[in-house]
Amino acid sequence: MNATVLLVDDDPTVSEVVARYLSREGFEVRCERDGQVALEHARAELPDLMVLDLMLPGMDGLEVFRRLREVAPVPTIMLTARGDEADRVLGLEIGADDYVAKPFSPRELTARVKSVLRRARGIDPPAGRGATEVLTAGDVRLDQVGRHVTVRDVPVALTALEFDLLAHLMSHPGRVFRREELLDAVWHYTFGDTSTVTVHIRRVREKVERDPSAPTMIQTVWGVGYRFEP
Repeated sequence: MNATVLLVDDDPTVSEVVARYLSREGFEVRCERDGQVALEHARAELPDLMVLDLMLPGMDGLEVFRRLREVAPVPTIMLTARGDEADRVLGLEIGADDYVAKPFSPRELTARVKSVLRRARGIDPPAGRGATEVLTAGDVRLDQVGRHVTVRDVPVALTALEFDLLAHLMSHPGRVFRREELLDAVWHYTFGDTSTVTVHIRRVREKVERDPSAPTMIQTVWGVGYRFEP
């Protein structure tokens, strides 16, 4: 996969190992250790994807992410300490595509990088749908070919993951999905933290539901998961 990855981590050992794995897969890797410097370089030459540690000297990872997103929607995977659940959830809520908790397998991170890039480039659509489908439900219209969504005829900006999650739910009306099933079907992960799904469901509801606090389409089935009701 021909792409440039900006790796921002102040641990030289982590950077060296991850860069070696990504380089073996054909990625061009740029490494930075300082948040402010990384932001300046990313603004000057946008990477195809950023792997961003939250704990950085000077400007922390969340601030780097916020400021770069003001310039361009660069796909981003955040690196977090295993116990920092609040930071992980916050990162997902403000628009990060994925996160990996430390310590992690460089092989797993490389797989996540590939998955996020494929989705961002529109070459890894959710399983189970034809490429020509247009899905409608009430006020919501989802165009798979154009990969855009309108609500009451007004375009809605969804990230690639949000789009794929909504498309998967809309294509299976009335079916209840466990969070683990959605993680597998949409993220293509056979294991992972299901809070990723929870946060993305919340973000999609905020964009397509008339009242996100009382959703009528993307319904929670308590103790099980989620169901889409047209």
